[in-house]
Amino acid sequence: MNAQLRLPMRTPRRPRRGRPPVKGSGVPHLRREELSRHHAVHVTLRIGGGVPGLRRQRILYALEQAFAAAKIRFGMRIVHYSIQGNHLHLIVEAEDRESLAKGMQGLAIRIAKTLNRLFDRAGHVWADRYHSHVLRTRLEVANALRYVLGNFARHARQWGETAARFADECSSIRYLGLAGEAAPVAAPRTWLLRIGWRSDVDTRHSRR
Repeated sequence: MNAQLRLPMRTPRRPRRGRPPVKGSGVPHLRREELSRHHAVHVTLRIGGGVPGLRRQRILYALEQAFAAAKIRFGMRIVHYSIQGNHLHLIVEAEDRESLAKGMQGLAIRIAKTLNRLFDRAGHVWADRYHSHVLRTRLEVANALRYVLGNFARHARQWGETAARFADECSSIRYLGLAGEAAPVAAPRTWLLRIGWRSDVDTRHSRR
């Protein structure tokens, strides 16, 4: 009697839960760095393929409404923003890492719904989750403000065009020091965003 050959049974792989990261998005799914309420955060959100460019007047108005509705939510404050063609730059404050995560999740969902409605489309808006960098020093904050508020001028120079420095209407530069109740951004609370960054700029200019 021949012995029956028994082959090992292959267990089918369970599908991965959640939306996989977009290839080439460049945002690793690692644990976020710790955050103190005394520090600001530079956040970048990038839209995915198939979503039209963001630098349009009606989009600007809609995004500013979204910022205004979410500027103080879940312990996170939106202090500055810059709207580029395929990404957003934000400078925010948050009580801790969890507050940042909840605030950004709520903002991302709000903006995604707004853009899908305006563009008469459905589906994902963001290429991947947001990228964040905690700003812990006066120099980091000063450089981040210079980068975010002057981002369009920097891109224009790369394209061989000219743009007035710090004059981008798709940024919050016009609310610098004037963030009242009607503004789409909140007034900063951290010392670094209120005073510290100015001290660094003044020091650098005095050395020249």
